[in-house]
Amino acid sequence: MEEEDVYTKDGTVDYRGKPANKKKTGTWKACPFILGNECCERLAYYGMSSNLVRYFKHRLNQSSATATKSNQDWGGTCYITPLIGAFVADAYLGRYWTIAIFSIIYVFGMTFLTLTATLPGLRPTCDGNDNCNATEAQSAATFVALYLIALGTGGIKPCVSSYGADQFDDADEVEKKHKGSFFNWFYFSINVGALIASSVLVWVQDNVGWGWGFGIPAVAMAIAVAFFFSGTRLFRNQKPGGSPLTRLCQTADAESNIKGSRKLDHTKDLSFFDKAAIETQSDHVKESADRWSSAQ
Repeated sequence: MEEEDVYTKDGTVDYRGKPANKKKTGTWKACPFILGNECCERLAYYGMSSNLVRYFKHRLNQSSATATKSNQDWGGTCYITPLIGAFVADAYLGRYWTIAIFSIIYVFGMTFLTLTATLPGLRPTCDGNDNCNATEAQSAATFVALYLIALGTGGIKPCVSSYGADQFDDADEVEKKHKGSFFNWFYFSINVGALIASSVLVWVQDNVGWGWGFGIPAVAMAIAVAFFFSGTRLFRNQKPGGSPLTRLCQTADAESNIKGSRKLDHTKDLSFFDKAAIETQSDHVKESADRWSSAQ
């Protein structure tokens, strides 16, 4: 029994795929690496995005309406791609590898964006501070970098907070209480990163240059990745459960087609999900009672 108490009871495993040891993994031993990753990632994101309309107008020579539309299209993409990241994490890769892979894509995007603002040939030609002309190729390079970032953030946004929650075993009352504190620190980290980005980095972009203005967020994102990989041995990982589409399309059996996953409880609402649910004895009792009431 003492040996069993050493391991978590929520199915989490360590980086080698073995049951997670409660004394060596998770809790506040692992969380600083996740919080550091989130703080630096948010600093990078807001530091790059807060002043983007101004960059479109004064460096890519777009009109105010076009610059605003470009910014909204890109921002909207950043909030759609998490659907991809969440699906990939839950179904196939797990949260650790999803965060890791998409973070690397993010760093490539930030680095390329910095190069488009600094390297001759990629950088728009400017006669003065606000008199620039960008070729179609230069504009295209900028947007390739931006949409790489949008893809990268799609794998991080839906996974980091829940990955932090994975570090606490709900079956352990002490760890369960600490989970709430993690989310307090998590949102504090987000706001610290956003505050620095929206003040210091915007000033750098307007007064020092866009090379530094994009370069500092790129370095911050590289630090975020380093933070994350540094905690690899301490993290607890939930195994991916297979595609949720499989659960919706499965046959009406008692067991789920996804190994290790339970079927949903059956309800009268949304009957097209019936194949994804399991009927219990109480459902049949209620059905018989309803039929009896109708007959009366």
